[in-house]
Amino acid sequence: MMKTYYSLLLSWGFALPRAGRLVAALLLSLLAAPAARATHIVGGEMDLQYVSGNTYQLTMNLYFDAVKGSPGALDTELTAGIFDKATNRAMQSVTLPLISNTFVSYTNPACTIGDLSTKALVYRSTIELPPGTYNGSQGYYAAVERCCRNVSISNIVAPQNAAQTFYLEFPAVVRGGQTFRDSTPRVFPPVSDYACLGELFTYDFAGQDADGDSLAYDMVTPLNGHATAVTPKPTSATSAPYTEVIWQSGRGLASQIPGSPALTIGARTGRLMVRPSATGLFVFGVRCQEFRQGVKIGETRRDFQIFVTTCPKNAAPSLLLLPNPSGNVAYRPGRDTLRIVPGGPHCVRLRFTDPDPNSRLTLSLRNVNYTGALPTFTTATVGTVHLAGQPDTLVASLCFNDCVNTKGKVAYIDVLVADNGCSLPKQDTVHVAFIGTPPPNAPPTLSSTAGPTLPLHVRPGQTLAFDLIGTDAESDPILFTLAGGVGFAPAGLGAVLVPQTQVGPVRRARFTWPVDCRAVTTPPGQVQQLLFTASSTTPCGDTQLSAPLSIPVIVDYSNAPPVLTTTLPPVSGAGVPLVKVVLGQPYSATLTGFDADTDVLALSATGQGFDLAAAGMRFVTAASPAGRASATFEWLPGCDAASVVNGQPQLLTVTFQLQETTCRPQPQTRTVRFEVVNPDSSNFTPPNIILPTGSNQANRVLTMSRLPADFCDARFAGIKIFSRWGRLVYESADRNFSWAGDGAAGTYYYLLTYTTGRRYKGWVEVMQ
Repeated sequence: MMKTYYSLLLSWGFALPRAGRLVAALLLSLLAAPAARATHIVGGEMDLQYVSGNTYQLTMNLYFDAVKGSPGALDTELTAGIFDKATNRAMQSVTLPLISNTFVSYTNPACTIGDLSTKALVYRSTIELPPGTYNGSQGYYAAVERCCRNVSISNIVAPQNAAQTFYLEFPAVVRGGQTFRDSTPRVFPPVSDYACLGELFTYDFAGQDADGDSLAYDMVTPLNGHATAVTPKPTSATSAPYTEVIWQSGRGLASQIPGSPALTIGARTGRLMVRPSATGLFVFGVRCQEFRQGVKIGETRRDFQIFVTTCPKNAAPSLLLLPNPSGNVAYRPGRDTLRIVPGGPHCVRLRFTDPDPNSRLTLSLRNVNYTGALPTFTTATVGTVHLAGQPDTLVASLCFNDCVNTKGKVAYIDVLVADNGCSLPKQDTVHVAFIGTPPPNAPPTLSSTAGPTLPLHVRPGQTLAFDLIGTDAESDPILFTLAGGVGFAPAGLGAVLVPQTQVGPVRRARFTWPVDCRAVTTPPGQVQQLLFTASSTTPCGDTQLSAPLSIPVIVDYSNAPPVLTTTLPPVSGAGVPLVKVVLGQPYSATLTGFDADTDVLALSATGQGFDLAAAGMRFVTAASPAGRASATFEWLPGCDAASVVNGQPQLLTVTFQLQETTCRPQPQTRTVRFEVVNPDSSNFTPPNIILPTGSNQANRVLTMSRLPADFCDARFAGIKIFSRWGRLVYESADRNFSWAGDGAAGTYYYLLTYTTGRRYKGWVEVMQ
């Protein structure tokens, strides 16, 4: 019924659209064909991508005949084998689950025919390739075997029994003892379109390589392998060698699809080209070899099919480029060069048409070697010709922008017009040569208000400030930048450059630098360079740079050490002086500082290992003008400072310091040790004669009214009196003791002790 319907439409002369007429013709031929067997393989290929560590991702793309393919042949998983290329030894078997099932789209969906529909099936899994195992010098190969190909293939023998071996070679992961990473070529576009008898058919069949390796393409005979119609899906792949498909008589490697030219592929471009001379479904094989530094490291084999049919005649459109917007002289490719100059025309007219009725034409641009922005169409780029109410020729304008710049060289773009013919649009191309010159733009000039005497001098604590003046004749925006000389980074030292809000050709920026001690050089007084530049950005995005401006600057700095005068004892040859302070008696000293540079001075006192205030010491500073300082040290020593450690009196060490506020201070110090001593006991002169029977009452007993006073923890412990033979004759712990002798004249010896261990020894004569 469908055949009859379309026959009636054609016989009645209905004006079907071009795509519709082609569909009708194809349906008539396909409906008349015998039923096809349920075979399914259209083609496919494999790739291996590096992931990380020793992990790689193995992918197989299988293209499935969605019309004649048996649903039972749509596998949910396939098995790949990996083999050593040198020995064909099996390395591992990999299960590849189906992860994607999508239809392959036509270039022009309007050209779709019902008998040509392909699905892309993607099978994928990750594998491990450890360097201790995959280090063979000749590399490895992966293979998947599956049967069977489309029964309607016309260029091989018994296609219904012909299988396909999906084949991939890859290098070892170690070379020369070093890790070798490689991702094989991938993303080969499938052929979604059919070819027309006697019409040139071209198609991009190239892959991409993540490593940037060189790829080379050639035609090969498709691999058949070991799978059969009886065993279409082997449980595992068998190692090479693999048989090839058998060509029909008159077909072969150089004539897989007959034509003038027969099917070929660009060795570097991967672009298929054929002008077929026979109709049918043709299988073909392509090999993509991968090279790194001139050495082959792998290859991918790819099988696919092209359907060739008789298509309605379709004349190519034509395009005429008129450089003069008001003239009719056509541009001559290969002879003329457009010159796009300031003040000159930047637009060209385009006239395009097609002799076929109802042709829908589309304009487009293709860059050849120009890296700038492509020109734009200022009018509609799509239109229909030779339709009722439509013109026979369309007109558009192509305009270059003002900034086109080929830097004095000839650049090329292609202007294309394409129709909506099937299976692929026909087109006409005008190869346009042009030289573009942007508007002139001079670089800005740069000056400053610094000076007039250079180098500039500044001291720490002062702020250096001046203006930068940039002038641009075209009034382009100016960007000021600040840098420094070798080893000098002013921005890191607090210098800032702030643009001022201005318009017109003159722009300003304010330079400000609060100079601090970080800017002092070693030695001081060295010249440092402030480097400035000004850059203007043109409307075309180009940058013009001024000549650099260098401003020398010297950070002045000198410093005389301050002078410290004090009533503290000076340092002598014996080292740190010792001051003995009587317990309970005040001690004071004055300190005075002077600085010839009038730097701010500060006096301080620090106890070594103790707190001044806790020891009863006071250090009081007085307000003083810059360059001067004064302070008073006061101390009323108490028992806390008079302790004895290991039988030795405690010494308190105090460091006095005069510090100046400047970049490189030279502090002055005085260190003094203090010792708290007992009040003067030099008048202790005990009696050494007693007359127990004398008339003088004062000399009749031994007493010591002038004993050294108790001193904090040093208290009277007792007295012992011994005979000349060492016999203890008297003992008392009362400091008010009284001894009248031992009843016998003679010399006796006494020992006075204190709680801290201090001792006084002496003798006394007892006379009768």
